[in-house]
Amino acid sequence: MKIIPAKNSAASQAIVDISSPSDSGGMDEYNRLKLKLLMLTLISGLVIGLVVLCVYGWNIALSYFVGAVVGAVYLRMLAKGVDRLGKQSKRLGYARFGVFVILIAITAKSEQLQVLPAFFGFMTYKLAVLAILAQDLTGVSNSR
Repeated sequence: MKIIPAKNSAASQAIVDISSPSDSGGMDEYNRLKLKLLMLTLISGLVIGLVVLCVYGWNIALSYFVGAVVGAVYLRMLAKGVDRLGKQSKRLGYARFGVFVILIAITAKSEQLQVLPAFFGFMTYKLAVLAILAQDLTGVSNSR
């Protein structure tokens, strides 16, 4: 990523050029972050789902698991949208929002699934984002 100073501006502004990074280290780090987010989402969904299974039973745990899987799919779709940003598109689309709407519609119509546990399962990807944010803010990092 290069920061290029603006030439015809009274205020000190900078233009960030992300189209041609000078090194592939930034992209490698970004790809590792995407994989880390996805793995953290799936692992935390599994662990929390098992706790829900032990405490609340099979039906609620199934709803949570379904929501967690859909949340991981949503996160993957979001990452692909961000990958296309700047290359093929100028903005993020809203097609991935349909995944959430379909999840809620299916759980509302289903006899075996419940909406609230599925919603909480879907939000599991936010836990992964918060965990990585906390790791960055505290300065804790993995050795590479």
